[in-house]
Amino acid sequence: MIRIEKLNKNFGKLHVLKDIDVEMQDGNIYAIVGPNASGKTTLIKSILGLVKPDSGSIDVNGERVNGNYSYRKNLGYMPQLARFPENLTVKEILRLVRDLRGNPEQTDQELIEKFKIENEMNKIVKNLSGGTRQKVSAIIAFLFNPQILILDEPTAGLDPISSGVLKDKIIADSKAGKTFILTSHIMSEVEELANQIIFLLDGEIRFKGSVDLFQSHTQEKKLERAIAAMMGNL
Repeated sequence: MIRIEKLNKNFGKLHVLKDIDVEMQDGNIYAIVGPNASGKTTLIKSILGLVKPDSGSIDVNGERVNGNYSYRKNLGYMPQLARFPENLTVKEILRLVRDLRGNPEQTDQELIEKFKIENEMNKIVKNLSGGTRQKVSAIIAFLFNPQILILDEPTAGLDPISSGVLKDKIIADSKAGKTFILTSHIMSEVEELANQIIFLLDGEIRFKGSVDLFQSHTQEKKLERAIAAMMGNL
């Protein structure tokens, strides 16, 4: 579970996050939506410990995010654009991240099999396609069985089959009790995956609740139109 209370962040004179209060419960898929520059990236980076808020608090599974990064062992992160050492092979990348995590015995290998990536294992990163890099990023995010996964545009660059594999994995792991936070510009993808919406605008949460409630609130059946209606009424 993630609990955020009265979170504020300024970059100079720009107030990027304004008194953010939200609680994310286990077993849910939260979509953080909103226009560009609404504060989505800053909120995610604050949870990851990559941005230090000016005030407020973040607790991850009861552990305060305050410079002690031990809580990250329970997090999996898939950035929109992952960067790996270009001269290493896929196999070496996976070995490296396992070494950094202390070589745990139990890892989640499902996506390696489902993505059919075995033939790519000995290729160096600089020769990989964008889609294959995205697969490697997804594999690493899930590899250590994290309780909380943060996925930034997770299906970008994936072919339809691989996209379906990843979506099925997200839904199945959510039903098993894991918490997901995702961002996506593809609203049909958000509708397919998320059951909770956090709508940000100008650094403030303007809505938090179920997708059904969000659509009911705006009287729009399509999420894309519901967001547009919300923005038009503010």
